[in-house]
Amino acid sequence: MKKNSMLLTIISALLLILTACGSDKDGGKESTGTNGGEKPSFDVDFLSILTGGTQGTYYPLGGTFADLITTETGVKTTAEVSQASAANMTALQKGEGEIAFVQTDIAYYATEGTLMFEGQKIDSVSALGALYPETVQLVTLANSGIKSYEDLIGKKVSVGAPGSGTYANAEQLLEIHGLTMSDIRPQNLDFGESTDGIQSGQIDAAFITAGYPTGAVESLNATNGVYIIPVEADKAEALIAKYPYYAKDAIPAGTYGLTEEVPAVSVGAMLAVKKDLPEDLVYAMAKAIYDNTDKISHAKGAFIKAESGLDGIGIEVHPGAQKYFDEVNN
Repeated sequence: MKKNSMLLTIISALLLILTACGSDKDGGKESTGTNGGEKPSFDVDFLSILTGGTQGTYYPLGGTFADLITTETGVKTTAEVSQASAANMTALQKGEGEIAFVQTDIAYYATEGTLMFEGQKIDSVSALGALYPETVQLVTLANSGIKSYEDLIGKKVSVGAPGSGTYANAEQLLEIHGLTMSDIRPQNLDFGESTDGIQSGQIDAAFITAGYPTGAVESLNATNGVYIIPVEADKAEALIAKYPYYAKDAIPAGTYGLTEEVPAVSVGAMLAVKKDLPEDLVYAMAKAIYDNTDKISHAKGAFIKAESGLDGIGIEVHPGAQKYFDEVNN
């Protein structure tokens, strides 16, 4: 009897150990995030955030978002340099990334298959959330003599890559001022190349669509005083009437050393994701970003809020993100 009792005791102990090990392995829980609580496991090992050039706003914010997602979900996430909005939508469609920064207008064109996406409709991408206004900044030097859109005629002007968000913005703003690409000498440069070109005298002005303060423009202003060409109220209103995804904006005095506020227009910046990402993962990603906006050091972090996370989005919202915003805004 004693031997049987001892054997039963040993077997029971072994079963308890095996049960505990199985629970640790399959319970789906890992270490806690900074918000407290346990992080669920996901069937995704790695995420890539497609941003833009290193001197824009997307790239530094992308690095912060990657850190937040990694910390809060346990899924290793990195920010990648890219050609920004239009290229990012195409890259998501091709499976070259899982998350991407994109302008709200470009996301709409892509999912509708219009303008630069004519015949190339993007159908595998949905929205994670809105971020902040992206101001269309027409930059030149303070001593260039260029003070208005009309002064651009015959000048070398960077308009971004063909098919890019910046290119579309440049084309539409020129149009509303009675100009076309034929009236200027368009140059297809990224933000860093644009400001380098202005500094060296190779070009006269550049369209830069990004959240201010934009790194490339700050760098230019550090060596040469910059001037931002204004969009007057009547032109802004005409632009918005034709292209309603624009909004009136203003670059505050003090930005880039400006002595007074400059009227401008903006579109929205947003995050897009692959539709096939798991709902629980996208929910966790949205929560990681919008619950931790106090950890965003960039000036645009002040605009990123859960309560405005669906503002200006004209494409389908991922169910995981929709679940998050429904919870926090209801």
